[in-house]
Order: sequence, then C-alpha cells, then structure tokens
Amino acid sequence: MNKRTLSLSLYLNYFVHGIGLIILTQNMQALSQHWNSPLATVSYVFSGIGIGRIFAYFIFGNLSDRFGRKVFVNIGMLSYLVFFLGMAFVNNIQVAYALAIVAGIANSALDSGTYATFIEMGGNQGSANILIKAFMSIGEFILPLFIATLEANQAWYGWSFMLAAAVLVFNLFFLNRQTFPQRNLADDATAVAAQQLPKSRRILASIGLAGYGYTSMALMILYTQWISLFVTKTYGFGPVLAHLLLSLYSIGSITGVIVIFILLRTGFTERKLLVGMNIGSLITLAVVCYASVPWLSMIASFAFGFLAAGGAMQIGLNIFLRLYPHIKGTITGTFFTFGSVAAFTIPLITGWLSKQSIAAAMRSDLVVAVAGLICVAVTAWALRPTHSLATDRQTINQIDQKIVRLLNQRFETVTDISELKQQAHLPVLDQSREDRVLDRVAQRSSEAAHTPYLQAIYQAIMSNSRAYQTARKTTTQQVSPSTAHATGMTTKEDLHD
Repeated sequence: MNKRTLSLSLYLNYFVHGIGLIILTQNMQALSQHWNSPLATVSYVFSGIGIGRIFAYFIFGNLSDRFGRKVFVNIGMLSYLVFFLGMAFVNNIQVAYALAIVAGIANSALDSGTYATFIEMGGNQGSANILIKAFMSIGEFILPLFIATLEANQAWYGWSFMLAAAVLVFNLFFLNRQTFPQRNLADDATAVAAQQLPKSRRILASIGLAGYGYTSMALMILYTQWISLFVTKTYGFGPVLAHLLLSLYSIGSITGVIVIFILLRTGFTERKLLVGMNIGSLITLAVVCYASVPWLSMIASFAFGFLAAGGAMQIGLNIFLRLYPHIKGTITGTFFTFGSVAAFTIPLITGWLSKQSIAAAMRSDLVVAVAGLICVAVTAWALRPTHSLATDRQTINQIDQKIVRLLNQRFETVTDISELKQQAHLPVLDQSREDRVLDRVAQRSSEAAHTPYLQAIYQAIMSNSRAYQTARKTTTQQVSPSTAHATGMTTKEDLHD
C-alpha cells in the first residue's frame, strides 16, 4: 500500500465533492430558467440530496465495517458521475430530484469508505481527515469563479457539471490501482481511553456529537445556499461581489483547514478547538447577517469560512470515532446521517422562509449556530479530563511517545556532530557546552522544584550521547542492548511507569 498515492486519490474525490455540494445552488438561476420553475421549487430539489444521504449513510457505514472501504468509495464515485452527467442535460424536475438523491448516495458512500480509511492508514490523530475539508474547499472556491466566467461569456451552464465528471473519470482509473489498509484497525491507547470513559458520559457525548452532525452540516449548507442571493437582494451587492463572498468563505475554509491541521499535529486539544471555533462562527455569522458594508462582509465571510468550515465538522467526527474505535464505519454513517437530515430539512425550511424574505432564510442560520454551540459545549463537558491512575498513565504514554521521537532526532543530530568532531580531531567531551545546556535547562524550567531533576535527566542524556559518539568511533556496528544497559542507555524496555 502506497499511502501517499492512495491519499491523493481519496482527496481528489473530495475536490469533486466540494463542487457537488454547491453546484446546484450556484446554478440556481440557470436551472430555474431551464426547468421553467420558481427558485423555491429549485430549492426543494436540493432536498433530494438529503434523502439520498438519509437512506444510505447508516447502511453504507455498517456495511463498510463488514466488507471493507474500497467498494463504497467506488460506489460513491460512480454515483457522482451519474449525477453530474445527468444533471447537465435533464429538463424534467422529477428526474432532477432523482438525480439529487443519487448525489446524496454518492456523498454517503464516499464518506463511509474514506474517513475510516484515513484513520486505518495511521492517521489516529485525525489530522489526515481534516485535509478532506481542504480539498472540498478548493472545489467550492474554484466552482463559483468558473461559473462566473461561464456567465460572463454566456456559455452553457452544463460545462460546470462536465468539469466534475472529467475529474471523476480520471480518478476512477487512478484509485483502483491502489491497495486499501485493513479495516477497523485501532491502536491500544485509543481503545483503552474509550473503555475507561464512564457510560453515562459517553452517552451524553454521543448525543452532543450526533446533534453536532446535524448543526455543522446545516450551518454550511444554509450559508452556501443563500449568501449570494441574500447580499444581492438585501444589500444590493452586485453579482461579482456576491460570488466573491462565497469564494472568500472557501478561502477562509482552506486557510482554517491548514491552521487546524498544524494545531492538531502539534497536539492541540480538539475539544478546545471545537468550542472556540463554534463561538467564533456564531459571532462572524452575525456580522454577515447584519453588516451591509462590503469590506466588512468580505472579512466576515472569510472568518466564517475559517471557523465554521475549516475542519470543525471533521474534528467532531474524529472525537466520535475515538469513542467507538472498533466500529468506525458505523459511527461515520451515524454522524453523517444526522448531517443528511440537515441536507434534507434545511432546503425545505429555508425555501418556506424565503417566501417571506431572503433575509429571513439567511438569518435562520444564526439559530443553527447557537444550537451547534450548545452541542459542542455539552460534548466538551462530558469528555472533560478526569484524574485517575489509568488516565494519568495514558497521558504519560502519550508524552513518552513524543519524548522518544525527539530523542531519536537528537541522536541523529549527535551523529552529525560526532562526524564533524572526528574530522576536526576534537574530543567527545565538551564540558563548557554541557554546562551551558544545564544552565539553559534551569532557565527554561517552569517549576523550580523540577529543575534539579530535569538537570539530572539532561546529564544522563549527554552522558549517553558521549557513549554513543565513543561507540561510533570504535565500531560501525549498532550498540547491543546489553551494552546499552551497561552504559546506562535507555532502551524501549525501560520506558515504563
């Protein structure tokens, strides 16, 4: 299995999926004219995507746990291909609704096969899943600009559907040359942590995360569906600026994904990120809904994309997956089933509200944002850290993993230093250098009581570094475990509490 090529192929599907999420809303005016139907009727067609998701998510998630991921990724790609090719030419609104259902099935199949695959490839920190949103955002960014170009040149709106179909055809051949990892792999640390959480708190967190599956999807669907029409009808913004706001939202989303990816890789707490992002998305959405100044709307759209669509939904799913690590496909299906309910209900609700005013439809997103914040607050409270011998040892195990990785890097650098010393005929011991290291440890220690112990640890590290350099000078063979113990070097077996 080549992780990089498989990852690239899976991510490419989500570039297409990003296009699929907004292609109907961005072509709303053209479809309304082509179908000779009012905008409200076109909006109702979008609910078919939610129906397809409702029927497919839980079933596909459960089956992917039993039969593997690759088959469902292929089902998703082929279903999307039918949707794009069919929607470009259909002129019957009933057939269009059926194609929207197919798009929902495609979304369900892709998610059921992909999110679990990234975890099973070794992305247990969840950072790999965050990048899915980046590729979705790239698709959401490119499509409005492409459609604006088509409109400016009075070209056929169907070319936007053909673009996505062409990428899918290429990727069908590319993906099926790849090998997928074994399904439902779970590392011991994740399994132990899930088992130690009290049942009542796990249930409460599950309820909060399921609710967030609805609100996180609803928040983005409602915004992307109505923002362009809202600013045009309510604020009188021109079509270029209206499309630009959605593109800025997508740029913010891509930026958010990159930042969140980095934060997760450095060990930042997912619970804190989720709460903070939902607070920020509520504030920025309020600005968009009530500030009619173009430059302020542009800044707020970027910030809302960063916070609401910068990987927050994927963070929620990652937390959910860690609660039930041995049924990842089922949990993915459950989480997105609630999102599919949002995809079904939001177009219906906002279609009804739009008959009163476009502003009422758009501003209903504030209610969704408040509900989402409540869901993540409940989840964060249920998953708050509890101190026990088992949980504290689990924390130590995680810290030890980081220490070992850093020590490996240190010894690699020591190897380079050893070679430079040999070339310059310098002794292994540099006492003044070691004294400076110990002084720096004392200066950087946040607790005075810890300082002498930290200095003793660093004295042992430097002592073992000297032994390592000496061994390299006398032999080209690796130090045996017995020699390591004789010199006081730490081995894997010594890392315990």
